[in-house]
Amino acid sequence: QVQLVESGGGLVQDGGSLRLSCVASGSIASLNTMGWYRRAPGKQRKLVATITSQRITNYGDSVGGRFTISRDSAKNTVYLQMNSLKPEDTAVYYCYFRANWFEYWGQGTQVTVSS
Repeated sequence: QVQLVESGGGLVQDGGSLRLSCVASGSIASLNTMGWYRRAPGKQRKLVATITSQRITNYGDSVGGRFTISRDSAKNTVYLQMNSLKPEDTAVYYCYFRANWFEYWGQGTQVTVSS
């Protein structure tokens, strides 16, 4: 089992920045993928970004170079730096962990961007 705890969400103005963090604990396999998905009101959950333990990154179409994912494997932590935030980035952001064909999700953290 893996537990994920997110932090860093909140309310920010259009054009602002936020940094999300997610700490994984429990049975952490050395080869894994961590990342972020988001669900906007009335929409399906979508990929924001993922990063493997080899630091290979993958970004969703909507983040367009504004977001940067990184990780500290020694701390089992993944970060999402979000810059130039837009109202359409408003969503619940979920931390994601995958290893050995198992997937885990965090509880989600709300990000609200006001216009």
